[in-house]
Amino acid sequence: MGTAVEFKDTLRLAKGCGFPLELDLEQHIANPEKSRRFLGHRIRFEAEGKVVYNHSPARVFLVEDVESRWLYWGNGVVVEQAIKGGVTRGVCLITKIYDPEFQRHMTVEESPVGKSYFNDTPKSLLDVD
Repeated sequence: MGTAVEFKDTLRLAKGCGFPLELDLEQHIANPEKSRRFLGHRIRFEAEGKVVYNHSPARVFLVEDVESRWLYWGNGVVVEQAIKGGVTRGVCLITKIYDPEFQRHMTVEESPVGKSYFNDTPKSLLDVD
């Protein structure tokens, strides 16, 4: 009876589905300072199902979905959110863009097993009983 509501701290979007098309990894690595222009940028997002994201002032992790691989970019705050007809829509404000080196570490360490954009093996100790 009823539909489950998911609670998430990660906003994962593909380009063309809300993730900024102009935010490009190669350009970011070549000149991270140019990515500063995305700070304060508002992202409109849509997710299937009933999803409640951390709401402002709590941060969400901003992740690009690249062919089902996770690429961590930084943080944002969800400033609008509504669930209607089994679809969640909202607006997220980008508040932090990671330095490329930290971005790589964050992606490797925080992505679900086998989903990291990079092929590195995490170094963190995990309890995977």
